[in-house]
Amino acid sequence: MVPINLKTNIAICLAVLLMLAMVLIGFVMIITAQKALVRSEISRGYGFISGIETGFMISSKSEYILEDSAFQAGLRKMLTDAEISCALVLDKTENQIYSDGKNCELHDELESFAGQTIQTGLKTTRFFGSTWGVFWRQSRDLMIAAPLFQKGRVVGACSIVMPLAGIYKVLRRTQYVLLIYLFVNTVVFTIIGLYRLSRITVKPLQRLVKRAEAYKEEDEMFFLYEAEENEFSKLSKALNRMLQHIAEDKEKLHAAVMFLEKANVDLKNAQKDMIGAEKLASVGRLSAGIAHEIGNPIGIIVGYLELLKRNDISDNDRKEFFKRTENEINRIDTIIRQLLELSKPSAQGLKIVSVNAIIQETVDSFKFHPLMSDIDLDFKFMAECDTVMADPNRLRQVFLNLIINAADAVSSNKNHSIGKISIISEVVPGIQAESTDHPNMLKIEYIDNGPGIAEENLGNIFDPFFTTKGPGKGTGLGLSVCFMIVEGIGGKIKADSKEGKGTIITIYLPLNVERNS
Repeated sequence: MVPINLKTNIAICLAVLLMLAMVLIGFVMIITAQKALVRSEISRGYGFISGIETGFMISSKSEYILEDSAFQAGLRKMLTDAEISCALVLDKTENQIYSDGKNCELHDELESFAGQTIQTGLKTTRFFGSTWGVFWRQSRDLMIAAPLFQKGRVVGACSIVMPLAGIYKVLRRTQYVLLIYLFVNTVVFTIIGLYRLSRITVKPLQRLVKRAEAYKEEDEMFFLYEAEENEFSKLSKALNRMLQHIAEDKEKLHAAVMFLEKANVDLKNAQKDMIGAEKLASVGRLSAGIAHEIGNPIGIIVGYLELLKRNDISDNDRKEFFKRTENEINRIDTIIRQLLELSKPSAQGLKIVSVNAIIQETVDSFKFHPLMSDIDLDFKFMAECDTVMADPNRLRQVFLNLIINAADAVSSNKNHSIGKISIISEVVPGIQAESTDHPNMLKIEYIDNGPGIAEENLGNIFDPFFTTKGPGKGTGLGLSVCFMIVEGIGGKIKADSKEGKGTIITIYLPLNVERNS
């Protein structure tokens, strides 16, 4: 669609409005002129009947002058000159004494009309037929009837038919002239109006647009004031005030943005430190718990070394002691490597990883902890597609925190002789996880039969430094860190618990599309 500028729009609107106004004026003028011409025709018809009335005299021989041939010849000429198509005269007894005309199709109507006039003694007019007028179809003929008086008495009546085609013809010629006049007026007044409106509105707007396009941020004054004190001048002043406020707010906004950027950097650093601190705390708790597990193989190794110092043992026993010593050293090496893997700093690198494998590795590292001695651990890895795009070290930290929390909860429950922790993974539709960005999500559930969480505390467990554990048994950052890590990779974490019936921690992670499509 071709854009139309303001000046063209004004010209079109002016032309349309002026044309409509002129057409309405012309319509009213034609209708008014038509009514005036019809009234003139009626007056002319009554004048003609008045002329006939002078010839309606009774002589001493009881004869009408209308019957005189010479008078009739003069009357016929009057009919022609007056453009009357038909005339009829009746006496007071409604006998026809005169009838003439070139077109007397309405003879019966004339006679009936004249008879009614004799009875009423009133002048009347009627319209008959249909023909094309000026704007639409209108009456074709005008019929006039008037009584004839002599010495104040009705002695007869005359009715005539006057065609209206001549009036319509004159009006149509007038209409053509009027249309030309209207067209010329429309063009002239459109040009004049456009010129004046352009000076008043378009040119000031063009100056404002030109100034806006040339505006630079360092300019102190944006819009120039108009010479006249009008709405455009007021608009320029208002815009200048607005831009001045915007410039002031822009400086404040810039300062606020710089402050927020610095605060964001500090927040990220604090978050990173908090994650690292909680990770060290988790690994520290794990290390303290399995220290005795390393002490046992060390004691065994020391015992075998003492035996190997003796000279009274056989070669077979010596080989057996070396083999057992090597097994205990490998056991210690496995535990240490698992601890180092958990405590290794995150490289902040995202890669495609298997969630089931990371959970298995984390649980294998924690199974030596004394807390797990009386806990039955159950795995149900039902998700065939378990790969996600994430930092594996951070996922290990999440799963380690969850298994530690579950183990603490189960071990603190005095109502069960045997604790139980279940870890379940499965693929669920994205809508189940309230996600519209991913069609499928990996769902991981940590279910324990611990004492559960009180309803008033359930909404706060992901808040930093919130903990229900006693002093020295938790930092209150574990679940908060889990929440940040899971949310950071586009997942969700939530808790469901009833006091006395255990806790379910559910994690939803977006599956890797390329690997699992």
